[in-house]
Amino acid sequence: MTSTVLIVEDEIKLRNLIRTFLEREGLIVLSTGSGAEAISVAETSHPDLVLLDLGLPDVPGLEVARELLRTSDVLVLMLTAKASEEDRIRGLELGADDYLTKPFSPRELVLRVLALLRRGRVPAGSSACLSFGGGVIVFDEERHELLLRGELVGLSPTEWGIIHALARTPGRVYSRYELVNAVRGYEWEGYERVIDSHVKNLRRKLKEDAADPRIIETVLGVGYRLCLKSDG
Repeated sequence: MTSTVLIVEDEIKLRNLIRTFLEREGLIVLSTGSGAEAISVAETSHPDLVLLDLGLPDVPGLEVARELLRTSDVLVLMLTAKASEEDRIRGLELGADDYLTKPFSPRELVLRVLALLRRGRVPAGSSACLSFGGGVIVFDEERHELLLRGELVGLSPTEWGIIHALARTPGRVYSRYELVNAVRGYEWEGYERVIDSHVKNLRRKLKEDAADPRIIETVLGVGYRLCLKSDG
């Protein structure tokens, strides 16, 4: 199935350049220079991925990201200026999946888009389930879903990637760097501390006691591990 990408970029030349490169890969491409219009288009067209410039002239890019991620599990790749480090971090903490700093290579952009789309796509023909803690947690790998005591937990693609990586080898400690690469699928010079924010969100969704987590354990100075035992 062909994926749809929504470009949200107010620089017309850059927007058209990105469109050209993505269409060469056979992707369906929508585009706008307005944050308000982006929210509307996303609601009606349901793109698989949004390329989002954070420096939009009408609605701040972070507000657009917040609204998109509040109402859907769309993949978000942020386009940012070099000086907006805090905006990048805030966007990643909101649940955005990746970022590129301007100026960037269109080829690198395409590679990142394709990598994100591969990661977000449910593998055909897969029906494996992983169960932990006497069925307290069940991973449905076909649907990319997690059940907590029989109830569906809504996870972003990044959150799913983190906890699924931990679940594939329960008890193994993953460093933040390893989790970044497990989730991204390629070397990513990002902010490993953003993994901490995603883990915090995961613990909240799993109804963990922040002072005494029993599912995702912190190993001081190293990283994280899944501490529930598999049902076999």
